Amino acid sequence: MTEPTGPTEPTQPTQPTEPIKYRKNGLTRGVTEELAQNMTQGWADTERHALEPIAQAAHTERRRAALSAAFPGELLVVPSGNPKVRANDTDYPFRPSSDYVYLTGDQSQDAVLVLEPAGEAGHHAVLYLRDRSRTDNGEFWLDNHGELWDGRRNSLTESEKLFGLPCRDVRTVRADLAAATAPARVLRRHDAGVEAALREVAVDERDAEFEVFLSGMRLVKDEFEIAELRLACDATARGFEDVVRVLGTDTATPERLIEGTFFVRARLEGNDVGYSSIAAAGPHATTLHWVRNTGQARPGDLLLLDAGVETNELYTADVTRTLPVSGRFTDIQRKVYDAVYAAQEAGIAAVGPGADFRDFHHAAQRELAEHLTAWGLFGDLTADKVYELGLHRRFSLAGTGHMLGIDVHDCAHSRTEEHLDGQLLPGMVLTVEPGLYFQLNDLTVPEEYRGIGVRIEDDILVTADGNENLSAALPRRSDEVEAWLAHLRG
Repeated sequence: MTEPTGPTEPTQPTQPTEPIKYRKNGLTRGVTEELAQNMTQGWADTERHALEPIAQAAHTERRRAALSAAFPGELLVVPSGNPKVRANDTDYPFRPSSDYVYLTGDQSQDAVLVLEPAGEAGHHAVLYLRDRSRTDNGEFWLDNHGELWDGRRNSLTESEKLFGLPCRDVRTVRADLAAATAPARVLRRHDAGVEAALREVAVDERDAEFEVFLSGMRLVKDEFEIAELRLACDATARGFEDVVRVLGTDTATPERLIEGTFFVRARLEGNDVGYSSIAAAGPHATTLHWVRNTGQARPGDLLLLDAGVETNELYTADVTRTLPVSGRFTDIQRKVYDAVYAAQEAGIAAVGPGADFRDFHHAAQRELAEHLTAWGLFGDLTADKVYELGLHRRFSLAGTGHMLGIDVHDCAHSRTEEHLDGQLLPGMVLTVEPGLYFQLNDLTVPEEYRGIGVRIEDDILVTADGNENLSAALPRRSDEVEAWLAHLRG
């Protein structure tokens, strides 16, 4: 691409004008005519002309075609969502709605994908985005979300090249939608303004069906998604290695240092962590979603680290390892760990095409019931009876896994018949993550068990002839974990 050789007057976006937004108690307010005139001049044209479509453009086109075919004659609206306030005038880092990203590949805030009914042609897809900041009215430097404050945006022309869709200025979307007469479906809870614009043509029941369908579309991953999940798992493995290298063997390591160490890897190789990292040491490991991370990992403790890197395309890994901080398991820690490992092995072995989705859960939980019964924790009851009554769940608590993809708990709103009560298909990706959690105050178990929490979790791809462990780079067997720790620590 040829770089501009000198300042020129950029072409102004043909977007609606909006009042300049000032901070209420900001130190600067208003400008002189001389400064305003000065700031309209001398800016080089930065329009990018030699752009190629994004890597997943062909996939997003195919996904939109499948969506169009499912809802002929209806207006379909999928917003990316709006920023959420963290405090006063600061927002949380923006993360777009997963369905919007799945259908477009774009990650812009306040954006909207609209599929307009087009008769026998199905639908005409349009992407509503915010255009470049204007220089002629001062928006680019006076507005607190102008480009000199928030960074350069793609022009609508650039976005059309990148995403393979016609693009319109998002500041017209509400008026356009309010004029719609066709029955509409909108993905709710992401953009209240869009929902309000469709109140005459969208109804809750249709929108609920729409959400279910969008979630179900993602059950089987295509090759682009599987490649992203491989990247996520590989980066996650390196993040776990980073943690081991900062984990003290003779001094306590703050859980927040563990969390932060993994976060550095996530930001270095991806967009973010895919969910709040669990860095649970000692008895904190018996709290399944311990995300406060306010404790210390001390020698002799187990560290349960549940963390995943989210790629730049927003696909996340979800991996758990339980590590002896000192480098070696105690006898009781190894006993519990090996039982969880056996349960995970049974669960993974049950994953394959044609298997019921629940099979891996039952296989893993049955294995845990066998171990708990053998340890005498249920008196004279048999393992069969313990499992029938669900008594093992006092110590296992959770399900054994879930779908994984662009959400950590992917496809959560899909049809139960296709998901929980369905069969596994090649291209599905799920976690297998059994665990045992013995609470500090549980008087029904011998004291040596109390305060021990163990979970082992991997990301499993269903293949045509079985399965593949995408996170297999991290060791799982207890002796292999110990050898891995010793190797990384030199």
